Amino acid sequence: MEVSAAAVKNLREKTGAGMMDCKKALAESGGDLDKAVDYLRQKGLAAASKKASRTASDGAIGAYVHPGGKIGVLVELNCETDFVARTPEFQNLLKDIAMQIAAANPRYIRAEEVPTGDLEKEREIYRRQALESGKPEKVVDKIVDGKIDRFYSEVCLLEQSFIKNPDRKVSEILTEAVARLGENIQVKRFSRYQLGEGAPQE
Repeated sequence: MEVSAAAVKNLREKTGAGMMDCKKALAESGGDLDKAVDYLRQKGLAAASKKASRTASDGAIGAYVHPGGKIGVLVELNCETDFVARTPEFQNLLKDIAMQIAAANPRYIRAEEVPTGDLEKEREIYRRQALESGKPEKVVDKIVDGKIDRFYSEVCLLEQSFIKNPDRKVSEILTEAVARLGENIQVKRFSRYQLGEGAPQE
């Protein structure tokens, strides 16, 4: 079903869950706000989102260099206490996130970071493609929305399929870690380096 941006915004404000999770919850619950809240609670997303408002100023910086030395990643993963930052589970999560970035090459951490201009440009390209392929006007918006969701899943770290379990999104892996470790955990920033990238061409 069609989910309006206003409904997604409303659910986000109510639960604090991520934009894509709210959209999915509303779609699954037929647009019913209360059912969507229950859906997020069952998935543990609403509980984790309550912790998301807490300050995560501790954590660690992890590094990963792909075998062969052609790709390297630095990533800052934040939590609330040094105690959690030193646990094997947090350190493994940090390594997994760094490997994810090396393998899947995201451009942003979350969907909200994609510049509006870039999003509009993608939307216009998808709309033109749909119209040129002869799709009727009334289904074009639905096609465009589907392609935008796919775009997010390619360029946003939290929306990507997790390399160790492609059935799960990276955001779900983080949410589960929040629930287990009992602290807010956030990917703060990352840098990905690829050998020869940005070098002037001969």
